[in-house]
Amino acid sequence: MKSDLSKLPNIGKDTETKLIRVGITSAAELKEVGVEQAFLRLQAIDPGACLSLLYGLAGAIENVKWNQHPPQRKHELQTFYQQAKALLDEGSLAHE
Repeated sequence: MKSDLSKLPNIGKDTETKLIRVGITSAAELKEVGVEQAFLRLQAIDPGACLSLLYGLAGAIENVKWNQHPPQRKHELQTFYQQAKALLDEGSLAHE
């Protein structure tokens, strides 16, 4: 499938492939879905999805290098990541 995702900052072939796998096939679609929902979709297929991936997705949408987010934005992303990780961990515990 042809995609323009890898033309965005921070999106390499691996992340592009995973985004396509979760139904996000274009830069416009990624922006429409938003960073939080895109990350949750990726986390569903890759429980090891990390904070750096979240930074990268946000940077792709906001046209910022993954490690150049302002401190306030980093804090917002870190808070979301901790919440998403807690939800994932709760789900994992429920299946044990």
